[in-house]
Amino acid sequence: MASSAPVTLPTSTSPKNAALILTALILGAGVANMNLSVANVGLPDIGRDLGASQAGLNIVAVGFSLGLAATVLYLGALGDRYGRKGMLLLGLIIGIPAALMSSLSPTIEMLALSRLIGGFAAGMAYPTTLALITALWSGPARTRAIALWSAIGAAMSASSTLLAGAVLLVLPWGYSFLIAVPFAVVAIFMVWRLVPAHVNETNDKVDHLGGVLSALFIGSLVLGINYLALDSQEGIALGMLGFAAVMGVLFFWRQKRASEPLFDLHYAARPPFWVAAVSGIIVFGSLMGAMFVGQQFLQNVLGYNTLEAGAAILPCAISMVIVAPLSSRMIERHGSRVTLLVGFVVCMLGFVTMLLLWDIHTPIAIVALSYILIGIGVGFAGTPASHALTDSVPVTKVGMASGTGDLQRDLGGSIMQSLLGAILGAGYASAISTAIADAPEATKSLITSDVSQALQKSFGSAEDVAKQYPDYATAIVDAAQASFLAGANWAYATGIFVMIIGMFITFFFFPRKNQERELYAEYAKQSSTTN
Repeated sequence: MASSAPVTLPTSTSPKNAALILTALILGAGVANMNLSVANVGLPDIGRDLGASQAGLNIVAVGFSLGLAATVLYLGALGDRYGRKGMLLLGLIIGIPAALMSSLSPTIEMLALSRLIGGFAAGMAYPTTLALITALWSGPARTRAIALWSAIGAAMSASSTLLAGAVLLVLPWGYSFLIAVPFAVVAIFMVWRLVPAHVNETNDKVDHLGGVLSALFIGSLVLGINYLALDSQEGIALGMLGFAAVMGVLFFWRQKRASEPLFDLHYAARPPFWVAAVSGIIVFGSLMGAMFVGQQFLQNVLGYNTLEAGAAILPCAISMVIVAPLSSRMIERHGSRVTLLVGFVVCMLGFVTMLLLWDIHTPIAIVALSYILIGIGVGFAGTPASHALTDSVPVTKVGMASGTGDLQRDLGGSIMQSLLGAILGAGYASAISTAIADAPEATKSLITSDVSQALQKSFGSAEDVAKQYPDYATAIVDAAQASFLAGANWAYATGIFVMIIGMFITFFFFPRKNQERELYAEYAKQSSTTN
């Protein structure tokens, strides 16, 4: 049993030119984060221009995080083995043509494919930044570096919607996908010039079969959730989810028996690791889900233009950056468990304000309050969710921890955007169907089956119907707004429920402060003995 005596914190170490190196790594991570969420603000325009359904928009929104989440464990292991700096540079370089492909996509299918490729490129770059921070820093200095990496990266993700909104006021939606390109060019130069080439890397073999199985498992899981939102596609959705279950079983079976597993279950079973992984998936996924649903709500229901909708996210980004230093200090004083719980509670309050206070007349102050609460919650929870992962594994296995840290954001974002998007779509379709059924007989006689299907397809499709029937345009748009609000409320209630699950897991299973530090000291001793 762990003793209750205080445990001394390990000595802080930092590399030469630490500030510049950290800036380069944060910028590299920020590029991936910007690409992750830049599509959200343009979804209404994309839906109208490409004639996409709500489910199609879900897939575009989730495509980047799908490509990233499906490959990140495998690519993190390749970086550990063959060079993290090279993997980071390759990912940043490939991301540029992927962004160009997105900007020029003529169909929703090509746009989704380009987003998938961009996510694959980010899977090379993003986890490598955390792996390098873990290899180059130690002790409280590492905690502070991770806090800045986590908060500024997430803030760049949130603030990219503001830049996209400004671009979309004067240019077509395709230009929004080019926003991260200048940042990528600067990041490539800084990483090339400043970041050490090889630090604490491993000579272990890479589990290539495990990498393929992990990609099939995660990819089919996310796509299966998205297909649940498609009309008459329940069979395909269940087939994909069934395939995901089989691939998941095979993946974990492989990891248990492989001599050099991609995802070492010995380390993953450690309480700080698995609880932090689950908590991160929930909190980062909820951030992406809140932005995904919120951006459409602000434009479709409140009538914000793209710049106003993007600016509404800014309080969230600012809050995350302000809270990051507080989060690292709270970890040192009270431990990761308390810090995670505070983050969950504040995030939940953000969803509560959305559920109770967002309607067709919501003032901007209430919108800002909701996003501030979400930002503060993520700012508090993000650092311990990443810190606990990296301190639970040897530095030579940090690719696994950083890959899992990336999964927190990207698998979480994929699942939560897919889940909340599916719930939003189902709630919208249900509410608009009820509105049609409750309409006067004279009105219902004018609603053909094609019109009914168009109204239920998405808000953008309903707007197109309103243009075709100008005499009924106001009634159609009002019904669509009310229906979208009903679907959004379903999504916000789901977010609250998921936060409660996260709090329950963290409260009962994450070690308390002194036990957490004793475990980290024990893990470090085991690693030094092994090496």
